Amino acid sequence: MNQNLEKAEKIVEKSSLWNDLKIFLNQHIDFSSDISISVKDVLIVIAVIFITTLILRVVLKVITHKLPNEDKSKFNVVFGYFRWLVYLLILLITLNAVGVDVTAVFAASAALMIGIGLALQTLFQDIISGIFILVDQSVHVGDIIEIDGKVGRVEEIKLRTTRAVTIGNKVLIIPNHLYLSNSLYNWTQNGTTTRESVDVGVAYGSNVQLVKKLLLQAANSHSEVLDHEETSVQFTDFGDSSLNFKVIFTIADSFNANAPKSDIRFEIDKLFREHNISIPFPQRDIHIIQK
Repeated sequence: MNQNLEKAEKIVEKSSLWNDLKIFLNQHIDFSSDISISVKDVLIVIAVIFITTLILRVVLKVITHKLPNEDKSKFNVVFGYFRWLVYLLILLITLNAVGVDVTAVFAASAALMIGIGLALQTLFQDIISGIFILVDQSVHVGDIIEIDGKVGRVEEIKLRTTRAVTIGNKVLIIPNHLYLSNSLYNWTQNGTTTRESVDVGVAYGSNVQLVKKLLLQAANSHSEVLDHEETSVQFTDFGDSSLNFKVIFTIADSFNANAPKSDIRFEIDKLFREHNISIPFPQRDIHIIQK
């Protein structure tokens, strides 16, 4: 009998504690006549924010685990702004789910985001493009790139712009959004060596085998032309005034290719003069018919 009474008293005591807990959790805090939130709702919001934080940390590690340390720090700055935006959206969605009327806040946020987006559209495009460059590693510092007809060696990659130095030692500031709207040529992604060429035309009637021999000699005699890569000559076309040839060779520094190409042209002109091979200029024969 006494045991039954003790059990009943414990059940009553537990029930009383549970009721007190429910009363406490259901206590509401009124911020205004339209906004009221309970203690239970606050705990739900805290739990959701905590879970969101864990998910964002995992996402950040997955995205940046292959990035160099320097690029990780740049990406973390942008991700920090993105994280606060996610927190804001999750907070509003959670409050709406637990019964808090946040329609006015949603409307104000949407209008604010549209206004900011229209005002800073190009800036956002630059930043998003910078994130793509950092994540997919399509361009690295030291690469030689060609974009929109401009060539430069990449010196620094920022979130909004890429800084490069041209062949003429001029600083080229490239907005990152141009990577999305233009074709990008990375001259050195497959290595630092590149195949270069020099075009030349000779007069009709020239000994084409001798021309080929002299072109190979002119290219291979240059110190910057790599010996282990084959130098070749192509007979490209029968032109209006000349037989057109192209000598193709490999150099180690494509960024400074203009200097060896100029030297090879000088050598070609010298060899052609020594062997009486002329480089013709455009000419036309005019026939006058008299009636």
